[in-house]
Amino acid sequence: MEGMRVKIPAEVRAAMAEIARKFGRQGGKAAAKNMTPEQRAARAKKAADAAARKRTADRLARERATKPAKKAAKRK
Repeated sequence: MEGMRVKIPAEVRAAMAEIARKFGRQGGKAAAKNMTPEQRAARAKKAADAAARKRTADRLARERATKPAKKAAKRK
């Protein structure tokens, strides 16, 4: 059956998404409850660093899109 695609009805997809949202929220709380304060701090730092990298990448992409390209002046 490899290569065959199965069409999932919209109502089934919606139900699956709702279940995933419900249990996804519980998973984060359960994980945090079972961690030491040091582990929680490390996880928060990793998330903050990732968010900062994304903000920086987004800002640089915006700056590249708005700045006109500079052409190198030829010397004779």
